[in-house]
Amino acid sequence: MMGPEQLSRLVDNYAAALVLYARQWCAAAEDVVQEAFIKLAAQRALPDNVAGWLHRVVRNGALAAARAERRRRHHESAAALRMPNWFVPSEEMRLDAETATAALQKLPLEQREILIAHLWGGLTFEQIGELTGISSSTAHRRYLAGLAALRERLRVPCPNDSKKEK
Repeated sequence: MMGPEQLSRLVDNYAAALVLYARQWCAAAEDVVQEAFIKLAAQRALPDNVAGWLHRVVRNGALAAARAERRRRHHESAAALRMPNWFVPSEEMRLDAETATAALQKLPLEQREILIAHLWGGLTFEQIGELTGISSSTAHRRYLAGLAALRERLRVPCPNDSKKEK
């Protein structure tokens, strides 16, 4: 069984990215991530791939939470929850957090999930493919398509575009 120091290190390393990952499905992302770490602490031994294991548990928990949220909204439409922003505004950011969040939310789920898992979760395309049930090359193609769509929506030029003009 893992000690509190090891669990604390894992929380420090993965929690923020996992919360962001879970937010694409549910509003209770922090709760889902906390439950994932409780499940991890209960394991007899650490999984071989801790990041992948945590992402899978968070994904499953977030999907279950989302189903519960839909049921609640159906029965209590007035109590619908508002999704929190995915970006925290800061002075040094060049992108407006609300604009970036809106652009990310407009992406198809399959692209958004891969962008978040790769950019903020640090997962490889192979890990993402395993997590989502697709090939690593499909994950990479969806990642590139998602980046292109975000650049277009945010009007951010692709770094390679200047080379094409010459």
